[in-house]
Parts: sequence; C-alpha cells; structure tokens
Amino acid sequence: MDLRATVRTAGAFAGLLLTLPVDAAIVGVALVRGRHDPPAPSGRTILVTGGKMTKALSLARAFHLAGHRVVMAESAKYRYTGHRFSRAVDSFHCIPEPTEPGYARALLELVEYENVDVFVPVASPAASIHDAAARTLLDEYCEVVHGDSAVVTMLDDKAAFSETAAGLGLSVPHWARITDPEQVASFDFRPGRDYILKRIAYNPVGRMDLTTLCAETPEKNVAFARSLSISERDPWILQEFIAGQEYCTHGTVRKGVLQVYGCCESSAFQVNYAMVDKPEILAWVEKFVGALGVTGQLSFDFIEAADGQIYAIECNPRTHSAITMFYNHPGLAGAYLETTSEMLIPRDDAKPTYWIYHELWRLMTRAGRRGRLRVIRRGTDAVYARWDPLPYLLVHHLQIPSLLAANLKSGRSWSRIDFNIGKLVETGGD
Repeated sequence: MDLRATVRTAGAFAGLLLTLPVDAAIVGVALVRGRHDPPAPSGRTILVTGGKMTKALSLARAFHLAGHRVVMAESAKYRYTGHRFSRAVDSFHCIPEPTEPGYARALLELVEYENVDVFVPVASPAASIHDAAARTLLDEYCEVVHGDSAVVTMLDDKAAFSETAAGLGLSVPHWARITDPEQVASFDFRPGRDYILKRIAYNPVGRMDLTTLCAETPEKNVAFARSLSISERDPWILQEFIAGQEYCTHGTVRKGVLQVYGCCESSAFQVNYAMVDKPEILAWVEKFVGALGVTGQLSFDFIEAADGQIYAIECNPRTHSAITMFYNHPGLAGAYLETTSEMLIPRDDAKPTYWIYHELWRLMTRAGRRGRLRVIRRGTDAVYARWDPLPYLLVHHLQIPSLLAANLKSGRSWSRIDFNIGKLVETGGD
C-alpha cells in the first residue's frame, strides 16, 4: 500500500473513531427505550446470503417480522458484518466465497443443518451465476428464489441481455459485443452518437469510466480499446451512450409474475432511493419477465432520453438496494414466499432511504448543503431501526474498521467505502 492509501485508511479510522461516541449513545438509548416483541414463529426457515449488504438485512428483518426464522450467511472476509447481530437473525454462518469450488456443497450442508425451507440469495455480482449453479443441488431440499443457470448467465451478460430484449421488441441502446480491440475500428458508429465500452464481467472500479467514442474519432477509439483487457475470454460491450435521466428498478418475480416492484431515479453511485412512478418502465419490466417466466430477483437499469423514450441498459439478476424502500411494508415477506394477486410497491408513507455516512461525507465535501440536509430530514437511514439498532453501530464501528485493518495489513488499496454494500471498493473486489 502506498503512502497516499495509508493516509486515506488512517483518515477513515479517525473519522469512524470520532463518531463512535455519538453512534453508541444513539444505539444505547434505542436499546433502553426500544421494545421488540418477537412474532410467533411460523415454522419456516429462510436462508439469506450476502450478509454484509444492507439489502440482506432488509430482507432478514422482513422475514423476521412476518414470523419466520432467519439464517444469514456470508464469507469469512465479512464475518464481522454488523448485520449478524440483528434481532432478526437467528443464526449466522460463514461459507466459502461463491467463486470457490466448495461453495454449492457448503450451501447444501447449511440447508440441511438448519432445515432451511427457502433460500433467498442476496448475491454480489460475483455470486449470481454461482447461486444459479447451486440450484442443481438445492432444488431437491428447499425452494430457491433465483433463476436457473441459463437464465442468470444470459441476464448477467450485457450483450446477451440486449439481444434477448431486442428480440422481444423492447428498447435497448445500439450495441455490439467486442472480443477484440480491432472490432472497434470496423464498428458501424452512428454519426453524431457517442458510445462507451463496458466490461461484461463485473468491474467494480472501471465501471465508473465513461470515456466516450464516436465515428469522428477513429484513432482514439482503437487506442482506447487497446488499453483495455478485451479478449475472447474477457468480452466487452460497445454500447450507445444515451444522455438522460437514469432509473433503476428492483423486481421480485415468481414464474414470470412481478410480485415486488420499486423504481427510483439513479446515478453511477446510487445511495438514495425514493419511489417514482414511471408506467413505461413498469410495462417494459413486466413484458420482459413475463416472456422469460423466471423466478428470482431482477434489477434493471434504464435511461430516459430527452424525447421521453426509455432504454434498458442492463439487467442484474440479483437483489437491488432499492429493496430498502420496503422497510415498513408488512407484505414483503409474503410476496417472496407465495404468489400474490397484487404487485407490491413501497407504501405511500415510506420515507426515502439513505446511508447517513454517505450523506455526512457529501455534506463535508460538496456544495448544496441545504439540499443534503433536506434529504436527511425527509428520509430514513437504511440500516438504523429503533427496534433493531445494533447493526447500525456495528456496521460502522466493527464491520468497516475490520476491513480497513485487513487492507492495511495486506497492503491492498481501496478507492471508496460503500456502507450500503458493506465493503471497500477495490480492484478485483466483489
């Protein structure tokens, strides 16, 4: 780790230490005053993976409040996740990384040991395909709320997804799969349009690179493509860049029927969620999932162009952090576990969700402080709950510090702390 990264890590430690007394006081008062009468158990045991992420905590709380028993799992790297200390979590287990050969077998052993009835993966980008592959072992033992390998592989591949959507008559940007930098030289760029190159495999750091290419800059196009890791084994997508308002959606689907749906305005680094009504996006999602007949959790990214046309940019076959908008919806657990006649959307009285440490950083480093204070006043922290306050304290003062300490020891650098996902964003990360 270079000196600059060491200083950044030391600064993060200092900042978290500075806020510890305040957070400890808030949580202490909640523990004294907060009342939680556990619901009567219903006899169903739900396994939720991805325990480091806020969305896993959100689902654990929903299942717990509906009377279910929750088993949470995460890899050893994140064994100090604050969420394991939630009142909603009855049992916590460390399992192998999804990319390790023993991952599916470990899931099966956990399902058998805990008598799991339903497995709800809260997958990282690296885990989606491996969770789908694990279904071949798990389907005999429990229900799995996730797509099969063929569907998840297609959805996780930006080019294959675009081809499938276009085949259904749904709108996607102009695109091409790129497996050799020289293909960029022969690509039919539409005059006056900008394009970007995106790695099809998850790219936690490079995904923020929006270098634009166009017909008027052929030499720059090829030079940039050659600077990337493009190959047959590491394909990229060349996709038309459409300026406009970004949107993201979460969808929980059972046999092609949209059970849970949320839509929010979005951005490259999204940590604020508030429901918006976009009927054309809902219609797009319903047509796509209905045609697939899939069961699982599908998250879409859209762009609305200046002329009002919407385009689907990509699909991530996993839980979206927008699920935090359902923090006060009593029907969320049931919509995951049973086919319901009515699609759930966030309640009218649900406040927009945020992560307070991201908001505090923006207050200190960006203009528009009044706007940020307004976001805090009108919204609610996605991790904190008065009846379940320990995760809030321990995400910020155990989980993240433990990751900082591990990086300091290993010499790895990081670019950003993501309190939502509960990790340090780093090259080659999950």
